[in-house]
Amino acid sequence: MGCSFLLMFEYILVKVGGLFMYKKTLISLILIIICLSNSLVFATDSITVWKDNYEAKIKESIQVNAELTGNFLNLESGAGILIEANSGQILYEHNIHEQLRPASVTKVMSLLLIMESLDGGKIKLDDKVSCSERARKMGGSQIWLSENEELSVHEMLKAIAVVSANDCTVAMAEYLYGSEEIFVSEMNKKAKILGMNDTTFKNSHGIDEDGHVSSAHDIAIMSKELLTKHPKITEYTTIWMDTLRDGKSQLVNTNKLVRNYAGCTGLKTGSTSLALFNLSTSATRDGLSIIAVIMKGPTSDVRFNEAKKLLDYGFSNFGYKEMAKEGEIIKTVSVIKGINKEVNAVYETTKGALVKKGEEKSIVQNMNVVDNVMAPLKKGDKLGEVSYIANGIEIAKVNIVAGEEVKKLSIGNMIAFTYNHWFRLLR
Repeated sequence: MGCSFLLMFEYILVKVGGLFMYKKTLISLILIIICLSNSLVFATDSITVWKDNYEAKIKESIQVNAELTGNFLNLESGAGILIEANSGQILYEHNIHEQLRPASVTKVMSLLLIMESLDGGKIKLDDKVSCSERARKMGGSQIWLSENEELSVHEMLKAIAVVSANDCTVAMAEYLYGSEEIFVSEMNKKAKILGMNDTTFKNSHGIDEDGHVSSAHDIAIMSKELLTKHPKITEYTTIWMDTLRDGKSQLVNTNKLVRNYAGCTGLKTGSTSLALFNLSTSATRDGLSIIAVIMKGPTSDVRFNEAKKLLDYGFSNFGYKEMAKEGEIIKTVSVIKGINKEVNAVYETTKGALVKKGEEKSIVQNMNVVDNVMAPLKKGDKLGEVSYIANGIEIAKVNIVAGEEVKKLSIGNMIAFTYNHWFRLLR
């Protein structure tokens, strides 16, 4: 019986111990699974964090590379540039000297030569221009002039600026210089004068021709010349819709930014199967005038969107600050031996400068004007100058001049001065 009791106790211990070991093993397995789950979650989180960091680094690398190459706006187009219209200062650039086909943006130079002749008095707006057989056969964008049909210079300008009429462009070239070939020669001469070293014109209209090339930089230069020297051109380049031939011919501007971009002042579109989509556009807001050029845009929409992107960048980051106003009095300067004892010192001209937004208050004015001057003195004689410095760089300078004439004091003009003074008192 004692032996049986021992065997029974041993059996119970084995069973209980086995159960205990089983539970222990089960608990261990559960703990291992929990640990593995946490590790997996941790690993997944780590991979996610690593992936996010990697993608951020890639984006940062792309951005840095874009900034180094000048294309931090990530333009898809072959080339692009943004300049301030008055100074020509470059605000953004991307492949600006690459020689590309300009297409009808060529007509910016054609319009420039026409406006020079108009403003110089060589031609008048109401002059009648006849269409030759060659002009009639140009093809491409046109208003379908018939041979010997006559339009005024005013109407021709409207057709060229609004709908990029090739027939009108050639007709004007022939009217001004007798032949398109001579006109094109004048276009190339003007390009050299303006420093358009990437440009060679082969025709006046922009239809693809081997060797007919320009660059975003050069198009910006001739656009600046046209807008600043002949501002009346914007009376044509800002037309959205109009008519010719007593309302029989409808005109709709090829530059849609004229309609949907605030402050747009022009300027010229261009596209061919080889050139793809080009645009020189300009806009003015709050005194700041800028010009954006896009070349070799893959689509028309990309061309307009990227031109808008350039303009938005300019207006968001820069402003135009007027520093001096012509004729504004700065101080009075003593005049030695003059019929008048002092003269007003005034700004010679109106002067302003492009300023990065947020830096307007950091501009320092350095004025250097004489305290006295010897008579005689003519109106406009220089009395000094004032310069404007921003971040150690001179951004503008203007002369200070005499606001009026001051004659030298003599016995003769002293008697005349005294007589006139008393005569006014006695009247």
